[in-house]
Amino acid sequence: MLALLTLATSSSAQPATGVSPENFLDMADRAIARGQFDEALALARRAPNDPSAAAVRARIEIARGRHADAEGLLKPAAAARPEGEAALELGLLNLMLGRKAEAIALLNAVVDRADGLNAPRDLFRAARAARALGDFREANRLFREAASADPASPAINTGWGDLFLEKYNRSDAVRSYQAALRADPDWAPAHLGLARALADDNPPGAKAAASRALTLDPTYVAAHLLTAELALDDGDRGAAKQSIARALEVNASSLEAHALAAAIANLEGRSKDFDAEVGKVLAINPAYGEVYRVAGDLAARNYRFDEAVVLASKAMATDPDNVRAQADLGIHLLRTGDESGARQALDRAFRADPYDVVTYNLLGLFDSLQTFETIEEGDITLRMHGEEAAVLREYALPLAREALGRLSERYRFTPRGPILIEIFPRHDDFAVRNVGLPGMIGALGACFGRVVTMDSPRARPPGTFNWGATLWHEMAHVITLQMSSQRVPRWLTEGISVYEEKQARPEWGRDMEVAFAQAMNRGEVLKLGDLNAGFQKPETISLAYYQASLLVGYLVDTFGDEGIQKLLRVYGEGLETDQALTKALGTSLDRLQVDLDRNLERTFGVLSRALKDPEKGPAAGDSLEALKQAAAAQPDKYALQVALGQALRTAGDLDSAIAALNKAVKLVPMATGRDSARLMIVDIAEQKGDLERAMRELETLLGYDHVDVESARRLAKMAKEATDQRRLRLAYERIVDIDPFDPLPHAELGRMALTANEADVAMREFRAALATGPVDRAAAHCDLAESYVLAGRLADARKQVIAALEIAPTYERAQDILLKVVEGRP
Repeated sequence: MLALLTLATSSSAQPATGVSPENFLDMADRAIARGQFDEALALARRAPNDPSAAAVRARIEIARGRHADAEGLLKPAAAARPEGEAALELGLLNLMLGRKAEAIALLNAVVDRADGLNAPRDLFRAARAARALGDFREANRLFREAASADPASPAINTGWGDLFLEKYNRSDAVRSYQAALRADPDWAPAHLGLARALADDNPPGAKAAASRALTLDPTYVAAHLLTAELALDDGDRGAAKQSIARALEVNASSLEAHALAAAIANLEGRSKDFDAEVGKVLAINPAYGEVYRVAGDLAARNYRFDEAVVLASKAMATDPDNVRAQADLGIHLLRTGDESGARQALDRAFRADPYDVVTYNLLGLFDSLQTFETIEEGDITLRMHGEEAAVLREYALPLAREALGRLSERYRFTPRGPILIEIFPRHDDFAVRNVGLPGMIGALGACFGRVVTMDSPRARPPGTFNWGATLWHEMAHVITLQMSSQRVPRWLTEGISVYEEKQARPEWGRDMEVAFAQAMNRGEVLKLGDLNAGFQKPETISLAYYQASLLVGYLVDTFGDEGIQKLLRVYGEGLETDQALTKALGTSLDRLQVDLDRNLERTFGVLSRALKDPEKGPAAGDSLEALKQAAAAQPDKYALQVALGQALRTAGDLDSAIAALNKAVKLVPMATGRDSARLMIVDIAEQKGDLERAMRELETLLGYDHVDVESARRLAKMAKEATDQRRLRLAYERIVDIDPFDPLPHAELGRMALTANEADVAMREFRAALATGPVDRAAAHCDLAESYVLAGRLADARKQVIAALEIAPTYERAQDILLKVVEGRP
C-alpha cells in the first residue's frame, strides 16, 4: 500500500486530475459521509502525488480498524506537510492510540501554522486540531471563521455542531446540524449529530435521525453505537448487543464499541467478559480511561451510582487527563449524597475545562445551596431554600418521616441513610441538580437511592402539582432502589411509587383513570414488554407511569406484599425480568400480559365504554330536541349526557340540566377539570342557591383531584358562608397541601385548632402563617403566642407577644396575652 504513494514536497502540489486540494477533499468528505468509500478511494488514487490523498486513504483504514496501515500512509505525508490533512489525521490517530506527546506535537503544528490562513479548509482543519487539543475557545473561533468563509459547508457545520454538543450546548448544535443538512440532506454525520442532540429530550426523534444516518451509510460505526445506547435507554440490551456486533463487524478495533460492550457486561455482572473487553481496549490504547467512564455512565443510567463512582475513579486513574471522567465523577458523587467530594471533583474538572456547561452549572448550584437551610433528624437530612424553610419544615419533614416509616414497615426493609432531601424553589435549579442542565420540564422529583430532589410548591403555579404526592413518590423509590441493590427496572420502581401514592392518600393516585380508559378505547395501552420503553417517549410517559402502577396493583392483589418484596430482592440478584418473575412469583411476562388484560377489562371496561365516542351523535347546530333524542338513545355515553346538560343549562332548564349531568357523573364519577359534569353541577347549584349541593359536589370532586386548588378555595368560601366547619377545615387543609405559602388557610386552621384545644396543630399552623409574610404581622404573632399559651410554653408565648408589641405598642390583644403570660394563666 505504501508503494502506491509518492509524496510531493511542495505544499502547492495539485492532484493529478487538476482538481484543487480543497475541492478534492470536499469531494472525498462527501463520499465518506455517505459511506461511499470506494468512490473516496478512487478519488485518492487519481491524486497519487498529493499528501491529502494519503489522509483520505488513511481515514478509510482507520474507520476499518487498520491502524498500522493508516499510520504507514500518514507519517511521510505529515512530514511533507506538517500543517496538512495527513498531519491532522496522524495527530488524531496518535491521540486515539494513547500517544499523547506525539499527538500534541502534531496537532499544535496544525493549529500554529493556521495563523494568517483564511481558506475554509485550512480553518476547518485547525479547528478540528484545536478541539482535539481541548482548546475549545480557539476551536470555536476557528469554526466560526470557517463557517463564515463557507456557510454552506456540511462538514464545517457538522464539526461545529459536534463542538457545541460536547459542551452541552444543544440548541446551537442543532442549528449547526440543520445548516449542514440544508446544504446536503444526505450528510450522514449531521444526521448522527442531530440524533445525539435529541437523545435525552426526544428519543423517538433521535432514533429516526440515527436510522437515517445508517440508511445513508450502513457501515457507520458511530451510528450503530448510538443506536445501541438508545436501545439501552429502552432497557433492550439484546438490541443494543446486536448494534454493537454490527459496529464490530465493520471495525473490530473500535475502542468505543468494545467500551460499550464492557459497560453492558458490567451491568449484567459478567465480570470475566467485562475484563476481556477492557483488556482488548487497553491493548490498543493503554491510557483509554473511557472504557471505565462509559461503564460508569451506563451504571449510573441504571441507578447504580456507587458503582459509577468506582468506575469513574478507575477512568481517572487510567487517564488523569480525562476531564469528562472527572466531571462524571463529580456528578456520580453528587447523586450518592457526597456533596463535598462532588465539589472537589467538579472544581478540578472546571479548572481543566472552564467551557463545560454542565460543570459550570453544577458549581453554580453549589453556590445557590449556600442559601439553603439544613435540618437533620434521624436518618433524614432535609435541605430547603432559606426563604421557604420556615414553612416547608412544618410539613415536609413530618411527611418524609411518615413515608419512610410506613414504607419501611410495609416492605420490611430499612434503607441505608442518611437520606438527603433537597427541595428547590426554581425548577431549573432542580434540573441542574439532577442532570447539570436546565430542562426536565415534565419532571417533579427524582431519587438516586439515598438522595431525593424535587420542586418546591413555589417552583410551579399552584394547582399544577401536589408536592406532597411527589415527596411520597420519591421516598418509595428510596425503598425500591435500595431493596433491589439499585437493580429494579423502571417499570417496577415507578409502578410501586405511583401505587404507594394512592395507598397513602386515595386522591393522589386517581388523576389518570379517565386518560387510561380513553387510551384503551384508542388501542394505545402499552404491552408489558414495551412498558420500559414507554417511559422514554414524551407521548406515552404519563400512560407508562399509570399502567405500571396498575400492574403493581395487580401483582399485590395476586401475590401479596410478600410477592412484591421477593420480586425486588430477586432483581437485586441481577436477574432479568422473565427470570425474576419466574423465581419470585412463578409466572412470566407473557402470562402476566394475559391475566392483566382480563383484569383491566374488568376494572375499566364499563368506564372505557362510557367514554367512547357516540355511534351517532347530533351534528353542530342540531336542535335541543335532537340532542335529547341522541342522549336517550345512548344513555351510556358520557359525552352525550354532558352535552345535553350544557344545552339544557343554556336553555334555562336548570333542573333538567342537573338531571342529565347526574347521569354523566354516574357514568364517569372521576372526571375532573373545568369541563367535567361535576363542576357544571356545582355551577348550576350555586346559581340556584343550593349551597349544600354545591359543597357536596366540590367535596366529592376533591376526593378525585388532588391538585385542584381553585375548587378547594371555592369550597372554603362556600363552607365559611354556610358555617360548615368540617368542610371548611377540609378545604383549608387541601389548600395547604397544594399551596402551603398561602397565609390565610394557615391562620384559619390555627384558630380552628385553638378552639378544639389542639395545641400542636395550632402552633404549626400559626408558625407557618407567620412565615408566609401576612399583612397583619402583629396579629400573626399574637395568634402564635396564644397557641404557645395553650401548650404551656409561656416563654415562647412571651417572645411572640413582645414581637407583636414592637410592631404595635398599643395593641390591646397583645397586652392582654402578655398579662396572662406574666400571671402564668391560660
